[in-house]
Amino acid sequence: MKNISSIENCYGCGVCGAVCGKRIIKLRLNADGFYEPFITDQNICSHCGLCVECCAYVHQERSGNQNEVKSYAAWSKQKEIRQKCSSGGIAYELGRQLLEQGYKACGVRYNVQMQRAEHFIATTPQEYIQSIGSKYIQSYTLEAFQAINRKERYFVTGTPCQIDSFRCYIKKFSVEDHFVLLDFFCHGVPSIHVWTKYLKEIEKKTGKIQYVSWRNKTTEGFDVQNGGEDQKRIKWTESYRICIQGERKGYIAEEVQKDHFYTLFLSNICLGRACYEKCKYKYLSSAADIRIGDLWGKTYQENEEGVNALLTFTAKGQEIVAGLKNCVIDSQTLAVVTEGQLKKNLSTPLLRRKAMVLLKQEGTDLKKVIYLANKWNRIKAIKYYVLHPFLMWCRIKRKMKQ
Repeated sequence: MKNISSIENCYGCGVCGAVCGKRIIKLRLNADGFYEPFITDQNICSHCGLCVECCAYVHQERSGNQNEVKSYAAWSKQKEIRQKCSSGGIAYELGRQLLEQGYKACGVRYNVQMQRAEHFIATTPQEYIQSIGSKYIQSYTLEAFQAINRKERYFVTGTPCQIDSFRCYIKKFSVEDHFVLLDFFCHGVPSIHVWTKYLKEIEKKTGKIQYVSWRNKTTEGFDVQNGGEDQKRIKWTESYRICIQGERKGYIAEEVQKDHFYTLFLSNICLGRACYEKCKYKYLSSAADIRIGDLWGKTYQENEEGVNALLTFTAKGQEIVAGLKNCVIDSQTLAVVTEGQLKKNLSTPLLRRKAMVLLKQEGTDLKKVIYLANKWNRIKAIKYYVLHPFLMWCRIKRKMKQ
C-alpha cells in the first residue's frame, strides 16, 4: 500500500493529511457520518508512503513504548476550573502549566457555526479555556495538525487512536522530545448524523444555537453572558446533561435516559466501525504519555465536584504530573482508578446497519433509531441474563456426565 486511497472506515484521525508534503489528503464525512481521508489528485501523489507509515489504523501494534504505569486520583484546587470542567479539571491544568512553560497546546473546542468539534492551537491559557469540557462527537483535526510546527513544543490531546497516529508521525521525524501527548478513556464516537439530527430537534425549541455543553454542573440552562457561574451547582455524578443556549431560550436535558443524543451514544449502536473490534486502546492500551478520565467507583463517590482518573505511561508523563501545581494528586491503585472504565472492546451491535440506514435518511425522527437501540438493549439483556446462564448450566451438566 503506497497511500491511503484504499482505506475506508478508519479512525479518521487526519494525521495522514498532516504528514503529506503535497497537501493533497483531505478529510470528509463518509456516508455513515464519520471522518475519512481521501486524495484530491492521485496524479500529484509521489507515493512516498508517509501517509501509510503514520496511520495507526493499518498497524497492529501501537506506536508508544510504555514504562511502568502509575495511577492517581486528581483534581484542580481552583473551584472555578473544577466547576467548568467535566471532571476534575486536570486536562486544563496540564495545558495551562505547559503553556506557561513555553509550549503551545493543541486541544479540542466546539465550533458553533460549523456544528462540529475541532482541534485548534492555543498559545495562552486564556485561549485554551475553549478546550474545557467533554465533546462526545468525533473531532475534525486536519487544519490544526497541519499547522503544527515540528520545531516547536506542543501539548497535544485527543482520542487514543488520534494520539497513536500522531505518535507515529513525530517518531518518523524524530521529534518526540518536542511533544507531550494526552489521551483519555474512550467510549467511542457516534455518527455525526445523530448530532445534526439532535440539534435540529433542539433548535425548534431554542432558536439558533449559540453554545453547547455536554456535561453541565448547574441546575439551569447555561447563560452565555456569565458562563453559568451564578447557577446552582449539582453533584458531579449527575452532570451527564447536555446544556444548550439558543437565541430564544436555553435547553437542558434533565434526565440522561430521556435525552435522545445520550440514549443513542450510550447504546453503542451508532459508533464508527473502527470503534468496535478494530479499537486497540481500551483499559491501559495507549500511545500517550498521560491518560485521563472520570474516576468513578466507590472511593470518591461522595465527592460532588469532580475527580479525574490519571495514568502516566512514560517517564516524561510522570515528570510532568509530579510537577503539577494547584492540583491534588492522590496516588491510588489501578483497580480504584480504572473502576467503571471499559476493559475490552465493544462488540458490533446486530442492529447497527439498520440504525445507520435510518440515520442517513433525510427527515428521520431519532425516535425510530432509539427504538432500534432499545431493541438491541433487550437482546443484550436476554443474552446476559437468560442465554448465558443456560449455556453455563449446559456446560456444567456435560462435565458432570464426563
